[in-house]
Amino acid sequence: MDFNLKIPVNVVSGKDCVKKNSSLLAAFGKKCIIVTGGSSAVKSGALEDILFALEKEGIESIIYNGIGPNPRLDHCFEAAAKARAFGADFVIGIGGGSPLDASKAVAVYAANPDFTLYDIYSSEKRNEALPAVLIGTTSGTGSEVGKVSVLTDPETGRKKSIAPDDCFPRLTFADPTYTHSMPYSVTVSTALDALAHAIEGYMSVKCTDIPSLFGEKAIELIWQGLLRLHSAKENPDEEMRERLYYGSLYAGITLAYCGTAFPHPLGYILTENYDLPHGRACTAFMDEFIDRSEKYEKEKTEKVFSIMKTDKETFKSIIRELTALPEIRMTEEEILSYCSRYDTVPNNFKFSPGGFSKEDAIEIFRKRFM
Repeated sequence: MDFNLKIPVNVVSGKDCVKKNSSLLAAFGKKCIIVTGGSSAVKSGALEDILFALEKEGIESIIYNGIGPNPRLDHCFEAAAKARAFGADFVIGIGGGSPLDASKAVAVYAANPDFTLYDIYSSEKRNEALPAVLIGTTSGTGSEVGKVSVLTDPETGRKKSIAPDDCFPRLTFADPTYTHSMPYSVTVSTALDALAHAIEGYMSVKCTDIPSLFGEKAIELIWQGLLRLHSAKENPDEEMRERLYYGSLYAGITLAYCGTAFPHPLGYILTENYDLPHGRACTAFMDEFIDRSEKYEKEKTEKVFSIMKTDKETFKSIIRELTALPEIRMTEEEILSYCSRYDTVPNNFKFSPGGFSKEDAIEIFRKRFM
């Protein structure tokens, strides 16, 4: 058995947890930058609550709301410059996966004024990132409890992640009511993303006893929510929203330990080149992942379906319908170009059931999109 455990995140959960626990913010300093994007921080009520909490504790703040989907390095760099100019002691991220991931990058850049744009990918010695406080407004990313930050190169449009230990948030406020403002399409896509985290992490060759427990709980909760979304074709009630949100956090812990498998880097190609939302882009390859898992990890795959109380074909059918993959066609030249990024084999490939290669990726794209 393996009982190794490291989760350096203080998670405070429940309705109104921000207002009720504002005193926790005082430990991080007297000034902060709030990093967000779009409108979810406002619509969810999270921004209003954190501003109330900061004022109560006498903490000054500025807001950077320029983070879009698939957060760009240059936007994080720009936010960090504003943070330094303001004298921010810590970073607060509010939103879905993009603002939360961006907040971690902002925390790194802000603490390292000599960094150029791409130095964030360097393993050279650097200053420790500023403390980050995260508040999620979707039920998908799990970024609230992990150290991974997926960032987009503004020149190439490609995604690449960082995952240093100092990118673990110091504090997470987990209030499921902030997810109530999500429209149906976003609810579905983020739930698919969370399920991908749970299943890919659970099936990873890195998955040991502790992350397995979190993964099993995540699969149970998220699948219940996806069944409801599939059958009703409308947003779930408050109870199911809560199940989906906490399911995404369970999945996030599994993700923090085990990482993802090959559907994620393959999904990046669909997001970067065909504007498919991240969650749906990852589950676009769930059929292939389940087949491969059954071949190399039969007992664990059967356990997944046992947890969900379903069978493989029903599972595949429901995921395909919810993913709603549009018509995509690729030429041989495009496929080879897309897959050239896998000349250096990513960890997502190495830790997939049975291993995975660039040639495997090319073959999947040929079968699916030619």
